[in-house]
Amino acid sequence: MNSEQSKQSLKLFIVLSRAYRSINENVNKLIQTYGLNPTEFAVLELLYHKGDQPLQQIGGKILLASGSITYVVDKLEQKGYLRRVACPKDRRVTYGQITEKGKSFIEDIFPDHEGHIHALMSELSEEEKDTAISLLKKLGLSIGK
Repeated sequence: MNSEQSKQSLKLFIVLSRAYRSINENVNKLIQTYGLNPTEFAVLELLYHKGDQPLQQIGGKILLASGSITYVVDKLEQKGYLRRVACPKDRRVTYGQITEKGKSFIEDIFPDHEGHIHALMSELSEEEKDTAISLLKKLGLSIGK
């Protein structure tokens, strides 16, 4: 292994980590102004865009430990944004389902959220965004093998 190549890999890791942290912290501050924590927002957004989801699978889809899902679902249920629905075919499975209040809430806040992320990414041209997407997918998929 070449020492210069190794240093470049470490530099890429640090720059990527810092960029992610900076963007994520900025977006999380906005999410908190909606009265949600980032995990609650992620669950609500998942149910809005993907429909009913088995509670047991939500954690994997939003990268959260399964034990924390019950707490998050409880909080969203208390706010009236989500309800639990038993699976008619398998009593062991419970689905998370977004309520009308939850849909209305997401529809109100999502354009602001999307616009905020667009503004954060506006430092890059469309071509640079395409390149970044392609390179980061390549990197992520190579590690997942």
